[in-house]
Amino acid sequence: MTTGEERVAAGWERLNALLIRLGRPDPHDDSFRQTGTLVNAPVSRGSTMLFPDLDTMRRVGAERYEHTAIYGAMGSPVQHDLERVIAVIEGGRDTQIVSSGLAACTTTLLTWTSSGGHCLIPDSCYGPTRRFADTMLRRFGVETTYYEPMISADGLRALMRPNTQVVFAESPGSHTFEVQDISMLASVAHDGGARLLLDNTWGFGIFMPFDHGVDVSIQALTKYPGGHSDVILGAITVATEDDWQMLRDAAIQLGQLAGPDECWLTLRGLRTMGVRLARQARTTWRVAQWLKEQPDVAQILYPPFPECPGHEFWERDFTGAGPLFTVVLNASFDRAAMERMVNSLTRFGIGASWGGYESLVLPTTGGISRSMNGALPAGPAFRLAIGLDDEADLIADLREGFRRL
Repeated sequence: MTTGEERVAAGWERLNALLIRLGRPDPHDDSFRQTGTLVNAPVSRGSTMLFPDLDTMRRVGAERYEHTAIYGAMGSPVQHDLERVIAVIEGGRDTQIVSSGLAACTTTLLTWTSSGGHCLIPDSCYGPTRRFADTMLRRFGVETTYYEPMISADGLRALMRPNTQVVFAESPGSHTFEVQDISMLASVAHDGGARLLLDNTWGFGIFMPFDHGVDVSIQALTKYPGGHSDVILGAITVATEDDWQMLRDAAIQLGQLAGPDECWLTLRGLRTMGVRLARQARTTWRVAQWLKEQPDVAQILYPPFPECPGHEFWERDFTGAGPLFTVVLNASFDRAAMERMVNSLTRFGIGASWGGYESLVLPTTGGISRSMNGALPAGPAFRLAIGLDDEADLIADLREGFRRL
């Protein structure tokens, strides 16, 4: 019988054989039989490509959908290597690398919405995505409606309009970790003539978006693939040729790309992503189980736990779990007490990112925007990102933090 701890790590471990081979030179290729090759692909830096004649320049220029090196602003060879790798991991047709995870969200929304259109976004979405929808999209004439992340099919159908162009999803949701029924969202969106866009950052590698009807999958490669808190990068993956051409054209027009060094570092980070995340997932399970037993804790918002909203969809659809979750304290504590606890922690850095090798803590009370009444926890809350630290050290640090409450 599979234990919870084994289940949260299993999907990451299954990725290892894939990750160590994708996007690398093949030492058995005929071109290397006489000379050998480096283990890793080289970094190519440059802006201008030179061509032997105008006919070649025109021919190569027409290959913008083929991950061909044309001009530096359209991507370098190492960027194209990374794009191929991400597309395989996500199970999609093609990937466009962009400058950040937020750029992946905004570029996607700009690509598939237009003036006079309408989009549906979950109330639990990443804060900067909400800010973009409420400011720039609104200025461009696109209206946004926020929906309850655990909405029913009938509830979503009631919000669809003739001009609804996209349904956006984020599963699990930022800070409150609602796991959405992606297959249902896809069905309703498609019935209404809209695309389903998914921020799949938490589920990257352990949730196959296109198996569940997603049209466009968004990833912040800063998190798990980079893994060392030294890269800012994003990716957008699509399943069809038509969507790929729309995305590629939009990315070129918006000047979206990433530097070759960032792409190379992300490729390097991917080699150990399965090993890192399997270890982090096990530690996360143990730390979350310990926290669950503490009398000062009201709730742990962690998809593998049955009390987390949408746990049944995590159980059905995911092959593992990420190292990020939220701790909700009893309502008898106030925000100031929670912040004293956070400030006292020594093994957790105070920071906004996650998915790297280090453990982080971030207060969420007072920093989350929601439209729905009752969407926020009753007690003060903070988010934990579990790194490669020893679980005993993390638990000891948290135990001392609770003493300071």
